[in-house]
Amino acid sequence: MKFVINNYALIKALHLIAVISWMAGLFYLPRLYAYHAGVAKGSETSELFKIMERRLLRIIMNPAMILTFLLGGLLLFMPELMKQGWIHVKLLLVLGMAGLHGFLAVCRKDFENDKNTRSPKFYKIINEVPTVLMIAIVLLAVVKPF
Repeated sequence: MKFVINNYALIKALHLIAVISWMAGLFYLPRLYAYHAGVAKGSETSELFKIMERRLLRIIMNPAMILTFLLGGLLLFMPELMKQGWIHVKLLLVLGMAGLHGFLAVCRKDFENDKNTRSPKFYKIINEVPTVLMIAIVLLAVVKPF
């Protein structure tokens, strides 16, 4: 715990960098899916989307999510933090974000295997979910309403 207290600002900064990287992927991947769902399966464009989606998920999003959880987990060692109500709601919303990440990973496998059945409109709607979650999480973390 002393390590966290002595390095709180650095850990928090690294946590925010990881969150921003993860969020960038969560904003972009469903948009790629919306475009991908509109092209012919097996086409050259579809194959290019598969590469882009796989790289975004594996090289950026997965490591960023892992770092977000590791660094955020360290921040939970701050005295008194877990006694505040807002942090529990924030953590629940972060778990929702991780669930969305998992859903998007499953969707990527569907595209990879040319088995996507969802429309571009579906992915455009899903594209809004991380925005709503992010707004709620940031408001809770900054305002600490309860």
